[in-house]
Amino acid sequence: MQIPTHLHAQLKLSATQQTDAGVVKEDNEDCMGIAIPEGNELAMKGAVAVIADGVSTAEAGKEASETCVQNFISDYYSTPDSWSVATAGQKILTALNRWLYGQGQHYIEAHKGYISTLSALILKSNTAYIFHIGDSRVYRLRDGDLEQLTNDHCARISGQHAYLTRAMGMDVRLEVDFRRLEVKAGDLFFLSTDGIHDFIKRRELEQCLRKVANKELTQQDACQQLIDDAKANESKDNLTCQFVLVEELPEQGLDEACQSLSQLPFPPDLAPGQKIGGYEIESLIHASARSQLYKVSDVVTGELFAMKTPSANYEDDPAYIERFVMEPWIGLRMDNAHVVKVIEPVQTPQFLYYLTEYVDGQTLGQWIAENPKPDVNRVIELTEQIVKGLRAFHRREVLHQDLKPDNIVIAADGQVKIIDFGSSYVMGVHEISSPILRDAILGTADYSAPELLLQEKADFNADQFSLASIVYEMLTGRLPYGQSFEGVTRKSDLRKLSYSPSYHHNVHVPIWLDATLRKALNFNPRLRYDALSEFIFDLYHPNPKFLSKKHIPLIKKNPLLFWQGLSGALVVSQLVILFLWLNS
Repeated sequence: MQIPTHLHAQLKLSATQQTDAGVVKEDNEDCMGIAIPEGNELAMKGAVAVIADGVSTAEAGKEASETCVQNFISDYYSTPDSWSVATAGQKILTALNRWLYGQGQHYIEAHKGYISTLSALILKSNTAYIFHIGDSRVYRLRDGDLEQLTNDHCARISGQHAYLTRAMGMDVRLEVDFRRLEVKAGDLFFLSTDGIHDFIKRRELEQCLRKVANKELTQQDACQQLIDDAKANESKDNLTCQFVLVEELPEQGLDEACQSLSQLPFPPDLAPGQKIGGYEIESLIHASARSQLYKVSDVVTGELFAMKTPSANYEDDPAYIERFVMEPWIGLRMDNAHVVKVIEPVQTPQFLYYLTEYVDGQTLGQWIAENPKPDVNRVIELTEQIVKGLRAFHRREVLHQDLKPDNIVIAADGQVKIIDFGSSYVMGVHEISSPILRDAILGTADYSAPELLLQEKADFNADQFSLASIVYEMLTGRLPYGQSFEGVTRKSDLRKLSYSPSYHHNVHVPIWLDATLRKALNFNPRLRYDALSEFIFDLYHPNPKFLSKKHIPLIKKNPLLFWQGLSGALVVSQLVILFLWLNS
């Protein structure tokens, strides 16, 4: 299943590259590569240009540069579509650097180092992403003005000599420059190794690029001209350069986007016995103002599935349709026992709907209603399963944003599954420009993290807050702050809310476990757990920091005992006063 049609508007590029060993060196230790895919892959991943210069003093410089270019391109297009460019690039470069460094250590006795510079340009939608380490360069010519977009990582010890301070494979710790830039139609990007840019004056380079941008000189001829000029200026190094011209950007009007999203009509209300797309409606599982969920069976095999259909209330709402289309796209990328499995239909759909596995069980909301005094260990076991499902989202850079009891199902065999993706934020998709105005707040206020309600930047800790709210409700049947967050629009609204310790409502909740929940429910996301693994560990194992009762006032530990003690003290004081008065 592909992403919504309106995201396929094409980025149009033209590109050329050329390399030359030069007049002195027998081997060419430079390497280059350009990849411009088509269709869905171009929309989701973008185009890539990479240039690398193997360090000549390292005997494996040629192997290092080839490894950097070839592996960066192939690995980048192998990363999940849901990952952001920044995450994909950083993970690839970290792995590449470790391999190069490890190879260099392996051959250290033979003085064979795997060291190379690397500059990578990724053009995705309306944005350019640059990863850079070393002294190869990336330039941009815009409206006739040339700008160097990278900084050389080298120290110059004389007019003719310099040494690299950063490079791939040089150190086990990798420090890569990363930039994100808006792109305009007509932008011309130029990548080069030092064999060219160290021997071409900036004014001459700018003039050459202007001719390319104005179509007075072809990219291929420009590459050859720059190589020849560098040689004429006594360049004794390998010479490599690349041109990437942005011809057109993916722009699309809102009307066109709505039309493309609405190619499939909404299905009508369905009744048991009706057939659609090779499936027979068995029963209505759930209906809301936003969607309907049916239990259906394959008319051939009899296998049961769940079918979700959009509500006719949103037939002219492109943002709603986009989210609905994205739900199965997200689900198909999740391969986890604790996330409901999305099923490819047996026939090409004639209406807008999608299928999932049928889970025979109850929602977590129903379980909470039926278990007002649950066993604490059972609650933790259920929570661990939810965490396993939630990790599947986070590994693919997907923020769920609407984790709540009704979006979690407990199957008859006790297995927990997350069943809804309608509010999810996909990092990789949101990097793609869209004319559709997306809703800022999609989740349920009762469980949403404050940063989402306040429309601030959120990360995976927002899902941690929602999860902790659910755990609190499982233990107590209540919300942690005593009321819904509905209406919270300013930080001052949060100051009116106070956390109610879970052991006030369930005496079986240990104080250390409540402290674990309180940490995950902090309004400040930076003060929550750094990872869900730490949260679940503290649910199972008492954190020594949370074991001491000294820091907890009696009025918070046991308010009833506090007020009983205070009342007793007042009675005693009154009796003492009366006794003293009678005997005065």
